[in-house]
Amino acid sequence: MLNVPNEKQVANLQKLVTNVLDPLREMYCKAITINSGFRSPEVNKLVGGVSTSGHLLGTCADLNCSDNKEIYNLIKDHFPFRQLINEHNFE
Repeated sequence: MLNVPNEKQVANLQKLVTNVLDPLREMYCKAITINSGFRSPEVNKLVGGVSTSGHLLGTCADLNCSDNKEIYNLIKDHFPFRQLINEHNFE
């Protein structure tokens, strides 16, 4: 099963890193783990992703870190986003 992004998806991933993930890491000053980034349609289906997932476009990432609430709030307060999922139900 291939999970290789095309040129447009690579460009989207580069924008995501440049505009969100690198600045977020600098703000947070600690390690951030990317659990999932780009997904091919096959991989997306395998992990139960929805057919409209930004993972298919290379425009989103699932993150984990030592303080997920802090990361959530940094994103919410400092970055534009189409969807920000709070899987830990904190506010």
